[in-house]
Amino acid sequence: MTKRNEIALDFTSVPPDEMAARAASFRALMGRRRTVRQFSDRPVPRGIIEDCVMTAASAPSGANQQPWTFVCVSNPAIKHEIRLAAEEEERRFYGDRASAEWLEALAPLGTDAEKPFLEVAPWLIVVFGQRYGTNAEGGRAKHYYMPESVGIATGLLIAALHNAGLASLTHTPSPMGFLNAICGRPENEKPMILMVVGHPAEGATVPAIGRKPLHDVSVWRE
Repeated sequence: MTKRNEIALDFTSVPPDEMAARAASFRALMGRRRTVRQFSDRPVPRGIIEDCVMTAASAPSGANQQPWTFVCVSNPAIKHEIRLAAEEEERRFYGDRASAEWLEALAPLGTDAEKPFLEVAPWLIVVFGQRYGTNAEGGRAKHYYMPESVGIATGLLIAALHNAGLASLTHTPSPMGFLNAICGRPENEKPMILMVVGHPAEGATVPAIGRKPLHDVSVWRE
């Protein structure tokens, strides 16, 4: 058995009352998070995005392979190109790809093929999952649990952005292969999420929808 290289755990214990306060505070913070589709063009400093991306990159991953690439786009020309390609796919989706049942489920959200936020918001973060990497000999190295790992990282990214005071939108045009070409990413990387990031537009609104209560999302065996 290979001996592991180990270091001391950097962990600070806190008393139960502080744990409870932190849990309640973070729950309240995240409970105010909403998906936004109306963005301001107000700039967001790159350093804030860097910190949020590195928070996402701290996520656990299968065999610690960290199978993700975050392409952060603020260039207006590239954002415009992404918008054109995304709207083309979305028109196909709403026109003939989506089933009637799917369109009915989307109806309360008021979404359609027009995606102006892809240009208005100051940042787009395209989250790619790496299907495989490269080993020490230059050959292909399989990545394990890539979708699960990238999903966890994306969740941390959403939380980090909201914690920083930013709004976000997880956009998933289908198919998303056009993002490889626009972002210059290799074929081993699969675009998973197109994250729109910035400040909400003044007077922005969101659908009047709720979230399931605790008893609908959890099972307890005490």
